Amino acid sequence: MGLGYPCVMLAALIPNLWFFAVSALVTYVADRYLHQRGSYLINRLEKVRAGIAIRFLARQLLLILLLARLGLSGMRLTYVAIAAFLVFYALNTVQGALVTLIRKRRSMPVVTRNVDLGALHIASAPPRFLMAQSVAKMLHLDLPMEIGVFVAAATGTFLYGYAGAAISTGLGLLYILLLAPNLRRRRIVPPAPKVLAAIDEWLRAYRPRTVLYFSGSKESAYQVNMWLETMEQVERPLIVLRERGIANQLAPTSVPVICVPGGTNLMNLELSTVRVALYAANVGKNIHLLRVPTMKHVFIGHGDSDKIASVNPYSKVYDEVWTAGRAGRDRYALADVGVRDDDIVEVGRPQLAPIKPWTGTQKNPVPTVLYAPTWEGWDDNPGNTSLLLAGENIVKRLLEAPSPVRVVYKPHPFTGIRDKRAKAVHQRITELLDADTAARAADPRWKEAEATTRAERQAAAETMARVQARLDGLAASGRAGRDEAEVSRLSMADQDRLDEAKRLRAEWNEAYWRSFGWWEHRTVTGAEPRLYDCFNESDAMVSDISSVVSDFIASGKPYAVTDSAGIGEAEFRRQNTAVRAAVILTNDARGIDELLAAVADPAADRLRERRAELKHYLLGPDEPTSIEQFNAAIDALAAKAEARNAGVAKRLSEPEEAAGLDDSAPGPGDPERDAHDSPVRG
Repeated sequence: MGLGYPCVMLAALIPNLWFFAVSALVTYVADRYLHQRGSYLINRLEKVRAGIAIRFLARQLLLILLLARLGLSGMRLTYVAIAAFLVFYALNTVQGALVTLIRKRRSMPVVTRNVDLGALHIASAPPRFLMAQSVAKMLHLDLPMEIGVFVAAATGTFLYGYAGAAISTGLGLLYILLLAPNLRRRRIVPPAPKVLAAIDEWLRAYRPRTVLYFSGSKESAYQVNMWLETMEQVERPLIVLRERGIANQLAPTSVPVICVPGGTNLMNLELSTVRVALYAANVGKNIHLLRVPTMKHVFIGHGDSDKIASVNPYSKVYDEVWTAGRAGRDRYALADVGVRDDDIVEVGRPQLAPIKPWTGTQKNPVPTVLYAPTWEGWDDNPGNTSLLLAGENIVKRLLEAPSPVRVVYKPHPFTGIRDKRAKAVHQRITELLDADTAARAADPRWKEAEATTRAERQAAAETMARVQARLDGLAASGRAGRDEAEVSRLSMADQDRLDEAKRLRAEWNEAYWRSFGWWEHRTVTGAEPRLYDCFNESDAMVSDISSVVSDFIASGKPYAVTDSAGIGEAEFRRQNTAVRAAVILTNDARGIDELLAAVADPAADRLRERRAELKHYLLGPDEPTSIEQFNAAIDALAAKAEARNAGVAKRLSEPEEAAGLDDSAPGPGDPERDAHDSPVRG
């Protein structure tokens, strides 16, 4: 891209026809390649006013310059080329306006899942080939014109140039003619008031009782996804989202979902039957629902940890704060941020049901240690993550252990979004694991295992491919190119399909771990396998102060936490509840040997009983189950909301006398009352 355009200009100035042709072809190919790769350069070029339209215009102007340098400036070919390029850009303007109008008129004020909008009769979206990358597609229609003019200049037969101009102009007109019908009334989305009225009508019929409310960036989608299975077990649930990007990242669920980007639209939504609102994150947009007094508001968070975020003073705005166990209650008491003890309810962690308890023995011939560091956080506190100061040391110690260890590395999804150093460390750790895996492949110690498991690994890989193909088929049901309006119309939950997808994901996960050797390291950065799947595959874990530690404690397996801030083991244990049953590591990873010894020999596991006690303290009792505790808490709070609403309705319906208002008593502005209340009496 950097060399192509200067070469095109140089070729036009020399002039050299074939140098021009090759250079122009390079610019076309480079542009297409960068778009297909989704390169950051595309956005950078737009920001410096060198966007795709400017690049195409520059190439066309340089073609005119080439004609002039070849002595064809006074020829009809040049005039036709100039006129054709001008007409072509006029067609580009019309096409751009049509695409913009179509997208605007098919934009929904809300995006829904599992909500019946059949009454709206939403039309299908325009074909994908018309709307996807529409700017680039229209601009590339100049190719026949460019080629025709070039061939005409090279051969002296101007007819090629005229034909190329006619073809490009004709294709541009055809594109516009194909787009135009999509602006007809029956092809666009009904007006926003009609859509919102249909949503309200559906809500009145469905009568949602419990709402999970979420707002955040698309990277934070995991925070709401972790609650989906829990919400599926709640009476008349509803999920309310605020960002379209989150709606696109939402995992499949049978729970009705309404994404309402506009604050005004949300505040006017028919939510009068909702009695409990659950919040998974402390964000500013929560205020749009918190203002509703007819429902009770609960902070449930997206993890239970000793991080400062777990005792955010913002939590005072909620009617209740739900924690997993006693530890959460004590954490708020110690922080003294204004959350009253009687507003805290212990409900366990329903999401932890998939975590399998430890059997006390290794799953594979060599132990598997999961390294799951959290991200660098919004401030520069060295205690946020072990990745920066200790990450490489931890991995190197594991790789250099006297007895072989397999490492599964799963970093936080936010790793590197704020601090480039974290991203660099992540890359180096990945390279360390890849290099050690390659070295093991060449080591005679692993040759026999590689040979004996080859067939099984191949079969597992084939199973993964088959299952993934079926999952992709389930996810892509319906025609390609559907926009959010069409998706909202069609996305009713198919329980059989959801059940099949759940079964297939479990089958894929089981095959994933069998698809590579039990001695091979693994870096897991995608959504699958999930964190809890990594828990079940590992024999021990190294992590940081985060909800990952609290969740891992449910397994009962040995774990280690890094004192990245270097405050000392005693103080580190005192400040952080979740590490009281952990092996404490320093930044140079001292302590890893103790962790590995606990995995290899139960007699060397001095913290086993302490882990069992801590599990009860952090996560609550095993009976009743977490989901039973969670639903009981919803029922109790819903009853409080009903009582509050009934009390308000009763007070509003009572006569003024019953409310204690005596008509004979002085009212506002009454001279007798004013004289009595005045601090200065005459």
